[in-house]
Amino acid sequence: MNWKNLIDADSLRAGLGAPDLAVVDCRFDLMDAAAGRRQYAGGHIPGAVHADLDRDLSAPVEPWTGRHPLPAAGTFAARMGELGIGDESRVVAYDASNGSLAARLWWLLRWVGHERVVVLDGGLRAWTAAGGALEPGEAAPRPRRLHARPDPAVALGAAELERLAADPSHLIVDARARERFEGAVEPIDPVAGHVPGAVSHPFSANLGSDDRFLSADELRARWLARLGGRPPEALVAMCGSGVTACHNLLALEIAGLPGARLYPGSWSEWIRDPRRPVARGAG
Repeated sequence: MNWKNLIDADSLRAGLGAPDLAVVDCRFDLMDAAAGRRQYAGGHIPGAVHADLDRDLSAPVEPWTGRHPLPAAGTFAARMGELGIGDESRVVAYDASNGSLAARLWWLLRWVGHERVVVLDGGLRAWTAAGGALEPGEAAPRPRRLHARPDPAVALGAAELERLAADPSHLIVDARARERFEGAVEPIDPVAGHVPGAVSHPFSANLGSDDRFLSADELRARWLARLGGRPPEALVAMCGSGVTACHNLLALEIAGLPGARLYPGSWSEWIRDPRRPVARGAG
């Protein structure tokens, strides 16, 4: 298998069952928090475990946080160990189709120092289209030990984001749908709009009509245009709660443009403080 950011369904099927392979189902529905677990139990890639966005890939929400705060690195690593992910594991993350949830697990594992993680390109949709089998019920993983070596440099907080928003040498990129960025609609958070100075780059722009990532060359061309001459290290990715922003970070890695950072709290944290400015419109 190729362990560089993405894996296709045929390659995964060829390697399924390897003792060091951990497949993780990341399906989740913001409007129905129990839906992902139900879908997993109804049928998943053989041997896959389920990681819940709220319980496994986020810390509990506090009055000052966004909707999906980063978990403590040690807590996250311990939970991944319970799900059968150890220091030597090769991890495949997948969701229903577009990778927006699987990318969160991809980023979190890399954040704690585990590089052997890829996203199933096209997700479960691609798996079944390629003839991949599904199995119902719950997998029983063998617990392993994952040591957390978090890199604090890959994420930043609201105070630093506010400072960088006024610095033209940096670029804040919002992964939400354009109409949410512009404040025309807001189906989830209590305040509509975006961080002043941010630009819109919906994560869906990384995908083709089949919900698979565009080629590395096409992604590179799009992201170089978005960067406008800045290095990728100058980019900060955000979204509604630090989830789909990881999709843009994954796209940058595929494009050969590593080094961008995540604002994990994202819009849902930004608006917790009414003193922080809010912009609407195209930006």
